[in-house]
Amino acid sequence: MPRVLIVEDDRAVREGLRLALRRQGHDIATAATGEDGLEQLPVFRPDVVVLDLMLPGMPGLEVCRRIRAHHQVSIIMATARGDDADVVVGLEAGADDYVVKPVRARVLDARIRAVLRRASGLADGAAPRTEYHGGLTIDRAGLTVTHQGLPVTLAPSELRLLLTLSASPGQVFSRQQLLEAVWEHSYHGDARLVDACVKRLRSKIGEPPGQPHYVHTVRGFGYRFTAG
Repeated sequence: MPRVLIVEDDRAVREGLRLALRRQGHDIATAATGEDGLEQLPVFRPDVVVLDLMLPGMPGLEVCRRIRAHHQVSIIMATARGDDADVVVGLEAGADDYVVKPVRARVLDARIRAVLRRASGLADGAAPRTEYHGGLTIDRAGLTVTHQGLPVTLAPSELRLLLTLSASPGQVFSRQQLLEAVWEHSYHGDARLVDACVKRLRSKIGEPPGQPHYVHTVRGFGYRFTAG
């Protein structure tokens, strides 16, 4: 049974989502503050965290950063405005996906199941081999990445993005293709998910800002991976 931690200060929203998601077969824990949510992480050990950006006390963005600094659990953030700059900031802080409030339980359930499929299916179809791209090493069987001999800790969406791009060096992927491959967004999705994830990935594999070595931008279209 998937374990989902809901961090939401509005009691009515929190309880409504808890009941609805339990009916969908999820094991649910809730927290009203970011501090409480962080305390529950090592105890409840969720598969997914649903995190409201507008929290009392510790802001949701700081909670997201702290979770991502120590845990690779999938994070879905809830934001009041889908076109707000907070979406980009939240994605760059480490969120894997987002939903716009008011959150419909059916939509949230679909997003939760999608991130769970991505996390559990990372190795599906992966060839049992290790690839060397200059200082970057990708172990597709073990799902590990190292840069200059040091382990690189990637969130599920970051790892899946790297595996997708590096599987076809030189091939240009549109943002929509990456949304479908990594996030399973088959509709005309939000390119900000891709761009924020690329930014996080680049910082973790040692690419200085404006000087990409592995993940290159194809202006007006998308991205491609260049083997070192």
